Amino acid sequence: MRDLIGCCYVNVTGTIVRENAQLKAAVDRLVASHALHGSESLCKLLRYLARRAHAQPGVQVKEYQIATEVFGRQSDFDPQLDSFVRVQAGRLRTKLSEYYVSEGSSDPVIIELPKGSYALSVHERPILPSTNGTAADSYMASSPRPTPANNTVALLLGTALLACLGVITWLVIARSDGRSVAANATSSVAAPSLRLFWKGLLKEDQEPWVIFSNAAFVGRPDTGMRYFDASRDRNAPILDHYTGVGEVLAVHNLDVVFEALHFSARIKRGSLFSLDDAKNNDLIFIGSPSENLTLLEVPSTTEFVFRRVELGSRAGNVKVVNAHPRPGEEAEYMASPSSSPLTEDYAVVAFERGINPQNTELILAGTTTIGTQAAVEFVTRENYLNDLLSKLKVTSPEELTPFEALIRVKVTKGVPVESSLVALRTLK
Repeated sequence: MRDLIGCCYVNVTGTIVRENAQLKAAVDRLVASHALHGSESLCKLLRYLARRAHAQPGVQVKEYQIATEVFGRQSDFDPQLDSFVRVQAGRLRTKLSEYYVSEGSSDPVIIELPKGSYALSVHERPILPSTNGTAADSYMASSPRPTPANNTVALLLGTALLACLGVITWLVIARSDGRSVAANATSSVAAPSLRLFWKGLLKEDQEPWVIFSNAAFVGRPDTGMRYFDASRDRNAPILDHYTGVGEVLAVHNLDVVFEALHFSARIKRGSLFSLDDAKNNDLIFIGSPSENLTLLEVPSTTEFVFRRVELGSRAGNVKVVNAHPRPGEEAEYMASPSSSPLTEDYAVVAFERGINPQNTELILAGTTTIGTQAAVEFVTRENYLNDLLSKLKVTSPEELTPFEALIRVKVTKGVPVESSLVALRTLK
């Protein structure tokens, strides 16, 4: 196998091929392929890395360089806080693998992006030895004939191999089951309802921002924390790097489903989000405006609105206000009182237009962190989405239009166990 690097392709055995046409042709085939069709960002990244491999063979490319030179990120881009480049590289890595096992299975040159690296690996496809009749006859003639002892050894080895395969199969199934908590396992992630909903919501060639809430606190974990109160904590240092368990599990659920649907996303905590991020991106907000404060600065819900209770025994709790109650609906919805175990919560799933009407917002929020987890499960599980899409009368991605849904969540021991639609509004 020959490693093709830059304009001088160096053979690992010492031979040098002085042609750059193969690399250019390989990149052109990839850019024109079905695997990368419509993904301008990945094509730009591939061409950039190919140029770097040609100009500076073997030299690693920095995340910062890719972010600023390829994707036009600002000079204050911080790879530690923004995973955008890593996400794009992962998507490109997946697309390259898909291409070379399908439409590119006979390409003479293979381009790979090794994990943990931003330097392309380019090599010629190995030529497998042919198994013509002469070679087969020669092999058979030189191979020892089986003996009873050999048969016994073969039987034992075969039994051991089957046992190993059984263990491996069990491990694969167990791993699959572990990942399936978020999205009903492999059977669910391929469900038409999931594809219909998410393809109707997001652009395939652009990663959405996933903004999870991390409310402002004062105090310290070892001495006690409480929510920041502007009226009395004006000069207190703010602690903004904590979030709820529901938000953590929600991000995981989305990651599982997005991986199955070959989507990717950029994750950011709410306190680091800016309006500049909102102008040209699809957004997914995880958490209510009481904790995800950036929701106060962008278009938000209008039919089911989060409000903090100001007076009475429930002061400080969050409620959902039903702006236009219909027959059989309440004007307000609240979770179980803080003084008792949480057995019921309410959450909102809302599809809105963004600051730029060409972009979308998906708001997934509960009055508590458990409700937020349930809101994300509502759009990542087949049974819930089937019910939602049926009531919206959506049968194709193009038919999905803005809506707001209120859901009731049953909670047992801090876990959302069942959700149901309480009210639904389609928006103009």
